[in-house]
Amino acid sequence: MWYENYLTEEILTNLIISIGIFLLFLLFRKIFTKYIYRLLIKISRKTPTELLSNFMFAFEKPISWMIVLFGIYISIKYFPYIDDRTMVIKLLRVATIILVTWGIYNFTSTTSAIFKKINEKTNFQVDQILIPFLSKAIRFIVIAISITIIAQEFHYDVTGFVAGLGLGGLAFAFAAKDAIANIFGGFIIITEKPFSIGDWIQTPSVEGTVEDISFRSTRVRTFAQALVTVPNSTLANETITNWSKMGKRRIQFNLGLTYDTPREKLKKTIERIEHLLKSHKDIHQETIFVTFDQYNESSLDIFLYFFTKTTVWGEYLKIKEEINFRILEILEEEGVSMAFPSRTLYVSNDGEKEISYQARSNES
Repeated sequence: MWYENYLTEEILTNLIISIGIFLLFLLFRKIFTKYIYRLLIKISRKTPTELLSNFMFAFEKPISWMIVLFGIYISIKYFPYIDDRTMVIKLLRVATIILVTWGIYNFTSTTSAIFKKINEKTNFQVDQILIPFLSKAIRFIVIAISITIIAQEFHYDVTGFVAGLGLGGLAFAFAAKDAIANIFGGFIIITEKPFSIGDWIQTPSVEGTVEDISFRSTRVRTFAQALVTVPNSTLANETITNWSKMGKRRIQFNLGLTYDTPREKLKKTIERIEHLLKSHKDIHQETIFVTFDQYNESSLDIFLYFFTKTTVWGEYLKIKEEINFRILEILEEEGVSMAFPSRTLYVSNDGEKEISYQARSNES
């Protein structure tokens, strides 16, 4: 009887100790994450490089849960109702692997920042479109290694699995041919570099700004702010126009003057417009054409062909507007008028007189 009471008291004592240890670790976790870890993050921000602070942010939640796991590991030593602790410890190891993978996965999202830093401080240049692709590749490798380690924890034959993949590789290739085509399309885009992240591109299927490229697809933000996801295999086989690679932006139009414009005024107008363009700081000076082009049906046409130095759409429109206003000033100062579509009709009245007038073509 006394022996049974002793066992009951011992079980109750161990149960209380086990629960107490677990609650103590929960309390320590709250204090650690709220005060100690935040202090460490503040200290890491003062370091010359962002690498340490990125690491601290990436492992903030995993470390918090690791404290809980450690508390469980200590408390189960006293927990009286677990006979076989081997499986529990194995599950704790698997959970630890998952938490470490979680932290590394979060940290690899900062790989882009790391590569940008490398670009700034060394001669090792990484194209902007390659950076997110490498980041995703590293994440994939981290997850694959984690799954392999977890499988080995349960004594699963990983080499047999790989061999099985080799036997079923042909069937898998047929089943996933579209996915494989997209992956190869991604490699083609990266190696040939027809565009980079942030470039304005135009293809038969989409036009907009490139936001991201993954193993399967490329995301393009249209000017209507819609996000279009294009498979890499489709994009790799299309004609791609990269408007961001323009060194200058073209302006071309015809300026029609009325037929009653005197030759000297026409010539002076052309000279003044040409001087305007050649003296404008935002106009590219390599190619400027201002010529008396042709006799149109209702106008004397001046052909203007030139380029702005900027390729930014908003700046381009502002320069074009400024040039148009300056041309209007020149026309007003020279006393010449722009022509509108017109027709001249000659009406004969018994052969005695002819009456002529001009009328707008849309009113005729």
